[in-house]
Amino acid sequence: MSTFLVLTVIADDKPGIVEQLSAVIAEQGGNWLESRMSHMAGKFAGILRVSIDESKSNSLVSALASLSSSGIVVNAEHSKDAGEVVSSKDLTLNLVGNDRPGIVREVSQTLAKLGVNVLELTTNCESAEMSAVPLFRTVAHLRVPQDFESDELTDALEAISNDLMVEINLD
Repeated sequence: MSTFLVLTVIADDKPGIVEQLSAVIAEQGGNWLESRMSHMAGKFAGILRVSIDESKSNSLVSALASLSSSGIVVNAEHSKDAGEVVSSKDLTLNLVGNDRPGIVREVSQTLAKLGVNVLELTTNCESAEMSAVPLFRTVAHLRVPQDFESDELTDALEAISNDLMVEINLD
């Protein structure tokens, strides 16, 4: 019987990290299912989901822990969920506003109050083209109940600040 592991990985960025991870997973009989990985501030960070025969999962976790000697820190968590809930719908949120402290907190509080699940969140600060004013941008992939009204979310997010521009699309 297969089990699923969700792995988080962090290391100083250098070539070969993904190769080392994939080699350990393959050598232990695991199957790399999905991942998100990125470079930020000189670090490599990632999250991935692996399936493996339940009898081999402890061996894989131990082998991954041994990567710490190479500077790769891996945390493994068992997951019982192999699939997604079908009684929901996905939304994409695009948000742009003048950068200031607390935007992520305010947006995440609003999402939580409305029962919105954040599947993936990407944020960035950049200079506006004409004025060089710092702009905060986010793209969030969200999951909501099937009967959720996206206009309610738009109104709630726009109420946070009059300088936030919000666009929500159904996927």
